Amino acid sequence: MPRTPGGAGDGTAAPDGALLSIGAVLGQLRAEFPEVTISKIRFLEAEGLVEPQRTPSGYRKFAAQDVQRLAYVLRVQRDHYLPLRVIKEHLAGLDRGEQPVLPGRAAAAPDGQPQDAPENALRGPQELRVGREELLAATGAAAAELDQWEAYGLVEAGGDGGYDAEALVIGRLIADLGRRGLEPRHLRAVKAAADREAGLVEQLVAPLRRHRNPQTRRHAEATAEELAELSVRLHAAMVRSALRLRLR
Repeated sequence: MPRTPGGAGDGTAAPDGALLSIGAVLGQLRAEFPEVTISKIRFLEAEGLVEPQRTPSGYRKFAAQDVQRLAYVLRVQRDHYLPLRVIKEHLAGLDRGEQPVLPGRAAAAPDGQPQDAPENALRGPQELRVGREELLAATGAAAAELDQWEAYGLVEAGGDGGYDAEALVIGRLIADLGRRGLEPRHLRAVKAAADREAGLVEQLVAPLRRHRNPQTRRHAEATAEELAELSVRLHAAMVRSALRLRLR
């Protein structure tokens, strides 16, 4: 696979052909992807996105190319909200020497700004739409589970019956949590907290969004995205802190 620019995907993870343990790979990837876990790496392997070598004892050993592939997958998931099925197709294209076109990079937005401009950060993910069957396939959920997610307000279909990129991300996370014992009913408090945080952000950027100047309105979108990212990081830090206190 051709090199991917930046971070752990620049081919420097395993110099001189050395093979890395999964722990060493985790350390390399966390420089760019601080939330990645060993479980995530194993999941991507199970999905066929990377194929590390195995020692006679069964331990995984990753080459530099494997680290590049993992970095590419994580980067595309983070920046473009693509389902794993599509990412797998991109990897196959890269192996053939092709350069897949990523959503939000090639075209310009209606106002003439490039799709990956910071002021379009909230607009970009909404452009990806998937149907019910594709959402089920991407999350590994059964139809009854998706019905339950929707009943609790955790995932919502649009007016066209399709789901946007955020619904895809949320669905994958709900499914991952479900495999670890957290049921949708347990997540109602998380949804309520997210709605309250969104309300706070909306109040802060509302004056900018009502402004006549289009540039100021675009600034409101970028500010909202920045506040959302900070809110997510704060939430994660608080959860980790609370767990450390409880698990001592």
